[in-house]
Amino acid sequence: MRIRLDDAFTLGIAGHAEAGASVGQNVFARFEGANGEYGAHEFLETTSKDNYEGFEEDGLVVMNEGLSAGDVEAARGGWEAAHTNLREATVTRVGETGANALEVLRFGTAVNNVELLAAAGDTEGAASVGQEVLGWWETSTAHDAVESADSETYETLEGAMEDAISAAQSGDIESLRSATNTAVNASATGAYAVAASEELAGAGQIASYQGQGWDAAALASMGGPSTEFAHAAALTIYRARIHDAAWLYERGHAEAARQRVENVFAHFEGARAHEALEEASEDAYTRFEDDGLSALSTAIENDDAEGVASAIETINDALVEGIEALGSSAEPALLEAGYFKARIEDAHERYRLGEGAVAAETARGLFETFEANEADFHETLEETDESLYETFEEEHLNRLITALEEGNDAAVDEHVSGIRETLLTFETAAGSTAQVSAVESGYMAARAFDTGVLDVLGENERAGSLVQAAFQHFEAGAGGFHEALEEADHDRYEFFEAALDDASSAAQEGGNVGEQSRAFNDEAVAAIYAVVESGGGSFGGAATSIMQDTFAAFEEAEVHEMLEEADESAYEGYESALNDYIGAIESGSGVGSAATAYADASIRAQFAVVGAVDEAPVGEGSGGKSGGGSEETDLQGGPNIQDGVPDDADHVVNMQAVAFEPEELTIQQGDTVAWEHAVGEPHNVVAYEGEIPEDAEYWASGGFESEEAAREGWEEGEGAVQSGQSYVHTFEATGTHEYFCVPHEAVGMVGSVIVE
Repeated sequence: MRIRLDDAFTLGIAGHAEAGASVGQNVFARFEGANGEYGAHEFLETTSKDNYEGFEEDGLVVMNEGLSAGDVEAARGGWEAAHTNLREATVTRVGETGANALEVLRFGTAVNNVELLAAAGDTEGAASVGQEVLGWWETSTAHDAVESADSETYETLEGAMEDAISAAQSGDIESLRSATNTAVNASATGAYAVAASEELAGAGQIASYQGQGWDAAALASMGGPSTEFAHAAALTIYRARIHDAAWLYERGHAEAARQRVENVFAHFEGARAHEALEEASEDAYTRFEDDGLSALSTAIENDDAEGVASAIETINDALVEGIEALGSSAEPALLEAGYFKARIEDAHERYRLGEGAVAAETARGLFETFEANEADFHETLEETDESLYETFEEEHLNRLITALEEGNDAAVDEHVSGIRETLLTFETAAGSTAQVSAVESGYMAARAFDTGVLDVLGENERAGSLVQAAFQHFEAGAGGFHEALEEADHDRYEFFEAALDDASSAAQEGGNVGEQSRAFNDEAVAAIYAVVESGGGSFGGAATSIMQDTFAAFEEAEVHEMLEEADESAYEGYESALNDYIGAIESGSGVGSAATAYADASIRAQFAVVGAVDEAPVGEGSGGKSGGGSEETDLQGGPNIQDGVPDDADHVVNMQAVAFEPEELTIQQGDTVAWEHAVGEPHNVVAYEGEIPEDAEYWASGGFESEEAAREGWEEGEGAVQSGQSYVHTFEATGTHEYFCVPHEAVGMVGSVIVE
């Protein structure tokens, strides 16, 4: 908890108060949810009511308010109060010596914030934070405790802090990364030296790794919108499409309505957002598919109006839940704004067709949804710009409802246009260009699908003018979307415009409007991913490096063996969650949920190390899904794995904790290479099937004939190279052979052999 306080406050010090406030709010949310006898919330309250109130009310709340207002000095007061109260409560529980040991680890992790900021391009802010952390350290009681217990480690830790500042000032990221690793390792050594109990120091060390996990999550989010946001934007389009199906059903076109539901189902099955929704919220995924789409199709087929309405509501609720799980900060609200625009356009079209009462009911329903703060839209709009909020709600949405009810054509046109413009202004004020582009692409896709509805209803002329309006909106900039797409991927930009033009031609010339609207949707979704992936996620590589360093440190740490011996399940859950988290950062998908899973697995591991795993406030399932193999004694080698290294080996590659050394090896045709287990957990050596010469026979430890078989074999405990063993292979095919270690692939354990 104290590590996370530093994360939030140091972001504020560096001039990123908004990001710091976001971290602080996450800390508050996790604290409020940490219930149970040994959860942080109840445990702190039980330890000391005064410290509990001082931490929460005088500390965390004040810090967050200061950061939200951009007032760093006000935030400092809250940060200090929060630390003071947590320190006092810690002393109550583990004594002064134990509290000092844990505090040493806090300072090692705080240096990680210097690396985080520098990796995000803010070397000036990084240097400022480094100076601040050094100042905290010099006045901390842990400072003297380490100096007395282990003067050499004290000098190493303080020297690493100074080196980190120098590296940040010069913009030397590699040296900064080295200094950070040194500081983290030295703080662990210092904690063991100070602590009266190695179990306490071990639990604290895992807590510091947990803190680094949150650092990586913060860094991954600082680069801009993640792929998760693109998934959420793609899901938002389904919300609009489902309402089109309801529109057709209500107009007596049941078969066309049912076909649109089936089209959504088919598209979702092959969509990138499919797996993302399932991972973000399995409940939302199940309700969307089973209780929503399937139920809607059946209700339409059975002419069950109540069933249709119920299924539509279920689909909306499920998709909003998924969007909120995938989006972060203002992102769900931005997507809600796009959805509102699409639904207001629906109301406008139905009004044009003489359905004034239905249109008014649609607008009234949106007003109620807005007041209910769905996707935090109401609060975000008001906080972003109160005048925009009033313009949207009072000047346009309320008056639109009246105009629709009264049949005032001019007022309807005025307020629909006003809502369109007001919400676009909100998008550009609250979101980045990449975020706005994703919203606008989805909005345009929704308008294209409206042309399909109008075509079924025989409104071809209106359908054509609608597509033309969408094209003009795009050409006018669409909140920066036009330029962003062209810069992100020029080919995709041309495909997007061509598909929009095809949809227009189909509407105007009696073509297959439904088919062309679906084709345009494909381009709109592709454009979402293109712009988001171009404008965001740029710090994913640096975040991955942080967690790979964490994995490597854990593999060689004293607490590694302590945890494995204390509780095998907690140990495997921790490593699995760490592996999954690294994979999520690399892919840019599921980062938030993976970070939470890793944090929970870390908490369980901490309890395991101190012999209290059954008291952990998180369950045994807290962890990832990656397979980590069996215990070393259960693993098997294979025909090409032997004890020791053969005398006739021409080259030896050492398998370190999470790396092959050397990573790249150049040899001659016919040479024999031995991969020797040097340190760490069991490894394997597996060639990437598509990354070896075409004329090469497939190779892998365990004698497998394909990469898939080697991966599956590892899950069964086959192909392992354990302590004292080596894997041997002779290379005959010239060219480059790329390979990896299955259990440590996610942390970058890859290599290559170049055969000349």
